Amino acid sequence: MFVVAVSEGCELRLLEECHVPALHRVIERNYESLEPWFAWAHPAPAEEDTRAFVGRALRQFAQGEGFHCGIWIDGNLAGSIGLHRIDWQHRHVSLGYWLDAAVRGRGLMTACCRAVLNHVFGELALERVEIRCATGNTKSCAIPERLGFRKEGVLRRVERVGDRYNDLVVWSLLREEWKG
Repeated sequence: MFVVAVSEGCELRLLEECHVPALHRVIERNYESLEPWFAWAHPAPAEEDTRAFVGRALRQFAQGEGFHCGIWIDGNLAGSIGLHRIDWQHRHVSLGYWLDAAVRGRGLMTACCRAVLNHVFGELALERVEIRCATGNTKSCAIPERLGFRKEGVLRRVERVGDRYNDLVVWSLLREEWKG
């Protein structure tokens, strides 16, 4: 199965059906910090919603259109990172992520993104990666900036999250800009 070593005690593993209960517990534990930023958090997902997400993610992986990995820290599931909608014709993809509040602030997500970017520009040989973050999600926006992404602009009121709309910052990184 798809596994990427990130650092001592941290690895990315393709999400599978057996991970649904653990993934759902992490989502429930972090609901308040995920809810403002993610449309999928509205309404609060039930375990069956998490199971359906993992099923869609596995089909996406099988069709070569992307992947969703669990972030495992010291053997515990602590978040998710994934490639959404690989466009093979134009060779670009969108990267998304979230992390358990209990392990934030240690550079783990930056390291996980770095590992995925090495895979994207190496094994997959894509030309462009895009990250979209809600403008108010400053911690999430700091990651692409730290990794050398270029801020392309802001999409105003583009994503409905519950009963409000978020503006999204669009960040991009090209293959020749990646310093690995």
